[in-house]
Amino acid sequence: MAEHLTDSRDDNDLNFSMVIASAVHDMKNSLSMLLHSLDELREEHGPELTESKRFNTLQYEAQRVHGDLVQLLGLYRLQEDKLTAHVDEHHVPDFLALQLARHQPLLDGRNIQCALQSSEISGYFDQDLIGGILTNTINNAIRYTRSQISLAAREEDGYLVISVADDGQGYPQEMLDDPKPCLNSLDFDTGSTSLGLYFASSVAHLHKNGQRTGFIRLCNGGPLGGGIFEVWLP
Repeated sequence: MAEHLTDSRDDNDLNFSMVIASAVHDMKNSLSMLLHSLDELREEHGPELTESKRFNTLQYEAQRVHGDLVQLLGLYRLQEDKLTAHVDEHHVPDFLALQLARHQPLLDGRNIQCALQSSEISGYFDQDLIGGILTNTINNAIRYTRSQISLAAREEDGYLVISVADDGQGYPQEMLDDPKPCLNSLDFDTGSTSLGLYFASSVAHLHKNGQRTGFIRLCNGGPLGGGIFEVWLP
């Protein structure tokens, strides 16, 4: 009997991560419905909600948590060796315009200007995974910017480089000094877990072309003078 109880407990331990992943998936779907309802409310009530600071905060926080849940599911699949990049050719300006459109209501509500800069280029990447990276990065830029964000793409050294820049205070020096984000860097004072950077780095690494592998890069400065996030895809 004792041996049987031990086996049962081990099975529960082995399945716990799956239970958590299932719960996270349900929460993500519920938040998706909430975000859709918030978009409908904004359309129905127009300027009244667009200019509401509380409504914009509610939408921002809902988008932020939704993005975190998407990343958690991605990291779970990565740990289970089930996360792969389905690479296809995409027209980069159209892809970036779609990412920007998803954030436009919140950008308008917070009076943030966002410029899109990209030549007529194509790239090979998983649009869902890279879209997930940009969702998180744009949300962060909305939080830390003063009034301007730039979403841009270029080709450099055989890589497609997609960047998100803002006119905020920039990344802290400790983030610039550590090029390899780690989930162990939990900061209870700031709430920073490096989840977004770890997810972005992992997704970029899934994109390969010959001996070259994707990566992310952080820096400060540029035309807007704030933080610049870049994902380099071979």
